[in-house]
Amino acid sequence: METREKIIIIGGGFAGLQLAKTLNNKRKKVIVIDKVNHHMFQPLFYQVACGRIEPSNISFPFRKIFQRSRNIQYRMIEVQKILPEQNKIITSEAEFTYDKLVIATGCKTNFFGNEKMESLTFGMKNTQEAIAIRNHILLTFEKLIIEKKRSDDGNWNIVIVGSGPTGVELAGAFAEMKREILPRDYPHMNFDNLNIILISSTETPLSVMSEESQKMSQKYLKDLGVDFMSDEFVTDYDGDKVYMKSGKSIASNNVIWAAGVTGNIIEGLNPEIMVRNRYKTDRYNRIQGYENIFAIGDIAYMETPKYPQAHPQVANVAINQGKNVGRNFLKKSESDWAEYEYKDQGSMATIGKHRAVVDLPDFKFQGFFAWYFWMFLHLMLILSVRNKLAVFFNWMWSYINRDSSLRLIIIPNKKNNTEQ
Repeated sequence: METREKIIIIGGGFAGLQLAKTLNNKRKKVIVIDKVNHHMFQPLFYQVACGRIEPSNISFPFRKIFQRSRNIQYRMIEVQKILPEQNKIITSEAEFTYDKLVIATGCKTNFFGNEKMESLTFGMKNTQEAIAIRNHILLTFEKLIIEKKRSDDGNWNIVIVGSGPTGVELAGAFAEMKREILPRDYPHMNFDNLNIILISSTETPLSVMSEESQKMSQKYLKDLGVDFMSDEFVTDYDGDKVYMKSGKSIASNNVIWAAGVTGNIIEGLNPEIMVRNRYKTDRYNRIQGYENIFAIGDIAYMETPKYPQAHPQVANVAINQGKNVGRNFLKKSESDWAEYEYKDQGSMATIGKHRAVVDLPDFKFQGFFAWYFWMFLHLMLILSVRNKLAVFFNWMWSYINRDSSLRLIIIPNKKNNTEQ
């Protein structure tokens, strides 16, 4: 009886899931390990945070995804350590051996070692964090409406730190929420007092995009009433005030941190192969110094002539690296493996309805058509037909009615096992 090669994939994000799909129903034994039981469509987390779409619309259970697979298993556990000399991983529940190991753990919010900032601000790198933002913002307004006087200026300032796509899209969504939705829900409150503040360490938002997109996104933010603070570095936050290097400070009880990411590293591999908290790999995504351990997606640091500082940490890279590694694993000989080459397919961001910026390799455009283009591409990337339709109808309802019915405050009660 033929022994099938055993491949363990740690992480079910864009890269890990694409690798698993490439190996689906092939002559390999595949185990996908993730500490949560669902794949998350990260580009739309900000819409969960603003009550535009339901979390279930962009979350896909792994067991449902692999339900009909003959060779893929899923385990909901957390990997604690890799033992490369034994071809083994240690998890929170058991030990697993492997023939090949692929690390696809992605990234988490980077608080740059500031533990206080981490504990007091909101990140937005998973479904739970997006729901936490939604709950917090809505609870704040529920508290404000019963106040007899304005007691805390911090409640009226929503501060977003970081002006990349996440920060810009979130600022635009909150600005539209302030303009179109909150006055309907809370007719006795004056939302002219509510400030959406976007703090940027660069002169313009979306600094990695074209000059046209930077200027237009800044105009869109201004049109929506977002206060854009350029060339400002946040140094601290004490739960009441945001402090900046320039000496300025802003009172806020609602701070969302979108100022960078760092890799989800697993203990056990040589720390010398780490570059900016990413595993350094060759052109086949093999981690340097290890014959049978690979890294793909955001966690991989691959230097190429075109990208000497490694590839951008975007979904397109993750998906195509997962696909390339999977195809290589299916070839009979490593001599037939293909090197990974990133083909830039562009970048985009949306800043509210009718407003988006798109940079494609050959041309750039902004405005209404860019917004439709952004919607179409994101719908195509969502996994199931049911979820595509659910997101599409939510968008259309919001567009036609200028409203959303998804402003639910759902906070699970902690189960009390003590007998009373």
